[in-house]
Amino acid sequence: MLRRATMVVSAVAVVVLVVSCGFPQTISVKQAIGGEKNIVTADISHNDEQRLKYFFFEAVSQQNKGNFDAAFDLLKHCLVINPNAPEVYFTIASYYSGLGRDSMAMQAMERAAVLNPKNDVYIERLAVSYVNTGNFDKATDTYERLYANNLDRTDVLGILVQLYDRQKKYDKMISALKRLEQAEGCNEQITLSKMFAFSMKGDKKSEFNALKQLADKYPNDLNYRVMMGNWLLKNGREDEALNEYDAVLEQEPDNVSAQMSMLDYYKKEGEDSLAQATMERILVSEKTPTASKIHLLRQVVDENERVGAGSMEVINLFKRILAEPQETPEMTILYAGYLKLKEYPRDSIDAVLEQALEIAPDEVGTLLQLIQSAWEKKDFDRILKLCRRAQQYNPDEPAFYYFMALAYNQQDKIDEALEATRRGVAVVNDQSNKELVSDIYGLMGEMYHEKGMEKETFEAYDNCLMWNSENIGCLNNYAYYLSLTGNGLQKAEQMSYKTVKAEPNNGIYLDTYAWILFMQGRYEEAKTYIEQALKNYDSPSADVIEHAGDIFWKCGERISAVEYWQKAVDAGGNGKVLKKKLKQRKYFEK
Repeated sequence: MLRRATMVVSAVAVVVLVVSCGFPQTISVKQAIGGEKNIVTADISHNDEQRLKYFFFEAVSQQNKGNFDAAFDLLKHCLVINPNAPEVYFTIASYYSGLGRDSMAMQAMERAAVLNPKNDVYIERLAVSYVNTGNFDKATDTYERLYANNLDRTDVLGILVQLYDRQKKYDKMISALKRLEQAEGCNEQITLSKMFAFSMKGDKKSEFNALKQLADKYPNDLNYRVMMGNWLLKNGREDEALNEYDAVLEQEPDNVSAQMSMLDYYKKEGEDSLAQATMERILVSEKTPTASKIHLLRQVVDENERVGAGSMEVINLFKRILAEPQETPEMTILYAGYLKLKEYPRDSIDAVLEQALEIAPDEVGTLLQLIQSAWEKKDFDRILKLCRRAQQYNPDEPAFYYFMALAYNQQDKIDEALEATRRGVAVVNDQSNKELVSDIYGLMGEMYHEKGMEKETFEAYDNCLMWNSENIGCLNNYAYYLSLTGNGLQKAEQMSYKTVKAEPNNGIYLDTYAWILFMQGRYEEAKTYIEQALKNYDSPSADVIEHAGDIFWKCGERISAVEYWQKAVDAGGNGKVLKKKLKQRKYFEK
């Protein structure tokens, strides 16, 4: 259908107040006054004229040195010498703005523009000030003055177009566009803006004539004739629209825009079979851009889902499209996404993703999907193979080192896992995903702990939390391992409490918090949390059950403690201290 576009970006975005806060930047005298010829010294004596120049130049000098208080005082003194010096009002306005005296700043700018109405710098800055304060009526008047002084300033006309649009003054908007058209010639952006203005006025005839004028000027650009057809179709003139589309397709049978518009025409007319044939022709044609195919296919999928039709029609359409050579992987990836949506077997989806990799072996998203699939199958060798492949094409992507480390860890290859995490953090930069980097450091900490490297463990955890202070898994592990050293129990408690607060039904986190309370001698509190931990475990580990026994012993519940120690042994616990506690029915420290 007919595209709508504004010709220039919003005036508020284009017109940025140069001095909106703070004090002025370094400037020259010529910048301040718009050229020496713009100094206005009428109606004062020659002596005062020289004094004014001296103090004004000194004010600018002090400003450029950063001595703003001195510069401000000198400018005020200049106004005592000559209350009608526009260059002084212009310069002092920024000081009032910096002091938050916006009304005085505006008055100073207005005074400068009145005293020297030919100074374009003053007028433009005043117009900007009006825009920034939302006074669009005065802004348009001031920009009109600026344009009258500079008929080559088409950028000013562009701002006027947007201001008139904002004010819904469409006649004036059209006037500004016509002036712009006279200066730059007829083009698509101006035409679309004129059409928008005519449309807002309800002037359909002028709206269409503006588009026809563009098409007549560029008869070899058939897209403008397609746009005419789209306008006609939208406005109920179907026969005329069809004539335009037919004329285009007669000259260019493979014109994608015309074919897409014909598809809209057939749908509107209820010609379902013709619409289907046209759609398939567009999708299968190698001349149709991939982006257009994907856009159309998404419409097909949405419509298919809306009416609750089966998936085979869409799948067969995908297969027909993919039977042709593909230069980019987008269509194949879209097909895999559709299969996933329809809950096809994972192997079928993976096969399509592999086809996408044959087209673009460096496609990160596709590689990650295949890695995720392998993870779900616990195929760790497959993950390692994919990660090595990915690292060849994306050596600076930390994610592939992370998944490699995870796979090695699952295979109990601690050294290889640790090396993968080291390689991962080595390619980290400011643009890296913070949560991912945090997870890599967290995994690194786990590997160091496995190797008994206490110092390196806590350094890795510190880095982990530096990248993501809310990494709950790291906070839990850091707190627990810290508690095992018997040092930093207060720090451990604070970290562990954050995990319990974040996930109050997580048995692992509750057990950690209970154990830290136990280590602090807060046995009754520890008992409360270990009981909650046991309730939130389907099958607690021997360590957790042993913790419960230790806590109950310290709370004076000796029978329950021994029962928990027995359950810990039954759950696979075989530590010497645990067996000693059970044998002697007495608590011993590890």
